[in-house]
Parts: sequence; C-alpha cells; structure tokens
Amino acid sequence: MAPDPSPAEPVEIASDPFPLTEPVEEKAEEKAPRTRTRSIVLGSLLAVSLAGAAVFGYAGWRIATQKDATLQVPPQVGAFKLNTSDNGRSTAEYLQTALSADVDLDRAVGAVYSDGSGNDVLFFGGTTLLWTPENDLDTAFGLISDAQGSVTGLHAVTAGPLGGTMKCGTTKSDGTDMVVCGWADHGSLALAMFPGRSETDSAGLLREIRAATQTRN
Repeated sequence: MAPDPSPAEPVEIASDPFPLTEPVEEKAEEKAPRTRTRSIVLGSLLAVSLAGAAVFGYAGWRIATQKDATLQVPPQVGAFKLNTSDNGRSTAEYLQTALSADVDLDRAVGAVYSDGSGNDVLFFGGTTLLWTPENDLDTAFGLISDAQGSVTGLHAVTAGPLGGTMKCGTTKSDGTDMVVCGWADHGSLALAMFPGRSETDSAGLLREIRAATQTRN
C-alpha cells in the first residue's frame, strides 16, 4: 500500500491580505466625474439646439412677414411726378424687362420720375418669394453696366422701417459718376438710378420711393 501523499504546500500570493472586489467608494468616485461630464455635454447640446431653433424661428418669421409684397407705381412720390411721355414709358418697360430676364419675378414694374430739374430718377423692380435677398440684389446690380464699367463700391445703407437689405454704389453715365441704389427683402426687389445726386440724397429718396410703392399683405 502506497504511503499517503504529503499535504500540499500553501502557495503564497502576497505577503499582505488583499480584497477580491473593488472598494465601493472608488466606484462612486469614478462614476461621479463621468456623470458630470455627460450632464455638461447634454447641456451644451441642448443650448446649441435651442439657439439653432431660435435662429430658424426668426428666419421663418422674417420670411413669413415679408414674402407677400406688392409694388405699385404711384403718379407722384413727394416732389417727383411720373413721366408718362413715350420716352418715359419705353425706358420704364426696357428696365423692367431687363430685370425680369435676370431675376425670376412674379410681377415687374418700372417708372421714370421727374422733378423738373432734368435729372430723372429711373426706378424698376418686382415681387416674388426671394430666399436669399442680398444675393439676388447683388445679381440685379450686375444689370446696370455699360462700356465704361459696372456698379462699383457697393455697400450697405440703412434700409428703413420696411427692413431687408439696401445697398448703394456708383456707375458711369456719359463719363460721370451716377449713384445706383437698391433694396431687397423676402418679397420684393428694386433698383433706382439717380443722376446728378449725392449718395445720401439718393438713399433717402429710394427709402421715400419704397414707402410709396411697396405694401405687404
């Protein structure tokens, strides 16, 4: 009969006792920063979402309030009277036809206004839903050009109570500078040429013409 095997020697793993599970307190300490980080991220995403909603809400409100516009040509604007001569009518028709060729409009108008000084104001514009009014206005300024050059020095000016975008620049006419101004919003676009006038006077006159010609439904 074989002798009994000797008892197994204990295997020493460590000199000091150690826990087999992680301390509960350490888990709590590790979890807390992750929770705070997630809260910060979620809060930031929420803030960005709310800001985006506010921007889109404002843009939607602006489109809704501007899109249904009407342009009419009154017989008189301040001291200026509508030029109903054959030359005045043909010039107005030419201008509105040229504008309609480059900007897709539902309805176009044109007019020549005179104040007796010999420096007639040429006005033309139209109505439609414009998603990017400023870009469309810049395109419209490209219509006004001749052999001497196009409109230069375009810059924003005060649009007045009807809002939208209004700009003025300068072109050449018979070798002299002539101010050109225009406006655009989500429902209308118009340009006017002001020979013999300063930019300040021209911008003010265009705001006066706009107030007399534009209405919103």
